[in-house]
Amino acid sequence: MSESPKNDPPAAAPPPVKPPSLLDTVFSVLASFFGVQSRENRVRDFSSGKPMVFIAVAIVLTVVFVLTLVLIVKLMLRNAGV
Repeated sequence: MSESPKNDPPAAAPPPVKPPSLLDTVFSVLASFFGVQSRENRVRDFSSGKPMVFIAVAIVLTVVFVLTLVLIVKLMLRNAGV
């Protein structure tokens, strides 16, 4: 029988993941709008991101998107003479 050594080095801990900045959060939410996200960013977001920050940014970006569409439609209708 062979015995394993008693002084095995401890397993290396994974490096700490830095929390996403506000700009990183905005880019992650924009990527989610299009359905594209790198695995690295997704792991960062789910492991160290705060859900309320992502929800708030998503709501703000959705409102900005809808208001932009409304503005474009109004400008087009005005230019069309309607």
